[in-house]
Amino acid sequence: MAEQDFIKAGFTVVGTENNENKLLSFLKENYPNVIRDTEINLEELKTVLGLPIDEKVNGYGLNFVGRNFARAKYAQKTEKELRLNNTLSKNIDISTSLNAGTENLVLKGDNLDSLKILKNHYSGKIKCIYIDPPYNTAGDEFVYPDKFDKEEAEVLGLANLSESDFARMDFSFKTKKSHNGWLAFMYPRLLLARDLLNKDGVIFISIDDNEQANLKLLCDDVFGEENFVAQITRATGTPTGGGGAKPIVNEMDYLLVYSKSANLKFSGTPMTEEESAIYDKEDENGIYLIRPLRRTGGEDRREDRPTMFYPLIAPDGTEVYPIAPAGYESRWICGKEKFDELNNSNLIEWKKNGNNEWNVYQKFYLEGRLKQPGNLWVKVEGNKKATRDVRDLFDGIKVFEFPKPIGFISKILQIATDKNDIVLDFFAGSGTTGHAVMQLNAEDGGNRKFILCQIDEPIKEDKPAYKFCVQNNLPPVISSITIERLKRAGEKMAKEETEKKKKKEGELNFDMVAESKAVYNSKKGLDLGFKVFDSIVAPQLKVDETGQISITENDVDALSRIYNMIFTVGLDEPSQVPEEVVKDCIYKIGNNYYITNSEKITSDDYANAIKNGKVFIDGWTASLNGTLQNYKEDVKIVF
Repeated sequence: MAEQDFIKAGFTVVGTENNENKLLSFLKENYPNVIRDTEINLEELKTVLGLPIDEKVNGYGLNFVGRNFARAKYAQKTEKELRLNNTLSKNIDISTSLNAGTENLVLKGDNLDSLKILKNHYSGKIKCIYIDPPYNTAGDEFVYPDKFDKEEAEVLGLANLSESDFARMDFSFKTKKSHNGWLAFMYPRLLLARDLLNKDGVIFISIDDNEQANLKLLCDDVFGEENFVAQITRATGTPTGGGGAKPIVNEMDYLLVYSKSANLKFSGTPMTEEESAIYDKEDENGIYLIRPLRRTGGEDRREDRPTMFYPLIAPDGTEVYPIAPAGYESRWICGKEKFDELNNSNLIEWKKNGNNEWNVYQKFYLEGRLKQPGNLWVKVEGNKKATRDVRDLFDGIKVFEFPKPIGFISKILQIATDKNDIVLDFFAGSGTTGHAVMQLNAEDGGNRKFILCQIDEPIKEDKPAYKFCVQNNLPPVISSITIERLKRAGEKMAKEETEKKKKKEGELNFDMVAESKAVYNSKKGLDLGFKVFDSIVAPQLKVDETGQISITENDVDALSRIYNMIFTVGLDEPSQVPEEVVKDCIYKIGNNYYITNSEKITSDDYANAIKNGKVFIDGWTASLNGTLQNYKEDVKIVF
């Protein structure tokens, strides 16, 4: 049936309950002078906002051919839905000592569609996004199928574009190394990424010199210039260029970092052995180092902070003031109240110098100390290590060009996530982000979940990856490599976890610990699985030349129809496994019931579901029969 048929019959259809534009309603209620003849008066709006209204002065920002087109693509409803791929999935609902059903997702298909599907449930729920988008190079053949033509313009409501506008767009999007085309491709995807981030979320974007400057301006537009966190420079470990093409060898790429809001907080990273070496003292409380309590460097004079100039009592009872070696009155790094706190916590140390004068120091203990991240990442795993890691998983075969290093992504996760956060990568590539999430969970006992999106980009026949896929009965597309890597990495980690558990069990005397052996063995282990979903064309209504309406259906099983409802309704985690109530018809998560093939169920089935919770009906497989009509007030229709 069609949406309108159900609406006319008095049913509630999910997604059409309230089409009110909240911003427009707010303006009408609070600033009616801004609305003139049902349109926004920009001059009045600028006045309300306190902005200059002289249109002769151009504002600062990024403009590019196709910007409005790309913005409309962001708002356009996707025509795709998901089909659960049981063959490629791993540990969907199997309970073992290492896994109790996976919470990780892999979405195959164009990420523009995948992000729109994710938005219903995951809007405002993703803590960390990492992406390594295709770089804009002269040799790239762009595989993403974004349409920018007259037909698409009419669909998007942009039919007023002139012939010259189309000519410019056509040239921009078909010319290799087009800044306009690349930015128009990235813009809607970044807008969707912003919607998915939670209030203290953060996005990391790898980029090189070709688009770094433009991407910075685009992100200022999407996330807000005030939410720019840093541009991190990363040593790649694989110098390129020089010796002809360019006079300077390139040894770096960049990581742009933006937050969703000012709520962002980063964790520190563990100290390396080299960094720990400077902690050269030890007492009964542990290893530590000392730093002068007197302020050094800039703003170190008494007049800079008068309240931080005061006497301290040395161990022999003498008064000590902060006097610089040059003889002028300096200051301490803190006020007297803070000093007393440090002193009472055994964090002050006194020493005499060569002139038999007392100096005072603050103690910093090593235990539990983390290093604040900087914007120059030199001592991280390089690209060569990343290539070796993937080769090792694939028996020495080079199945992927330019994977990102696990250690590099792990560092991002260490500073940006807590142990139960969701991590998204919508340019998954070889699957490094998913691999890094599982590995970090193994190291710190976390339960981070990953969502990966990867288009089914065909692999060229002359590539080793193509031969690998064919020999292993896999479709010769990049997503096959993504999924196979996750499986192999998970299998390797499962073996390592089993060995560690055996060793720990052997070392534990359960008579001497608080928990029993049964409790110890029942603890949830690593989530090394993932649900794989294929992107397919959703059912559509078609009208033939006689005006007859028909539905074009797709080959989707009942459980996939249920998962699409779960994604659309947005109440339950799509990573959960719905419980089957009536085979191929009714499934539930908690008190939410999802029904497909509703013509096959009885009135009692409806009554039981309605009595126990909220009920959602798959509109594509429903018919307006008498039984369903009886429950129109109690169910919602989902398309």
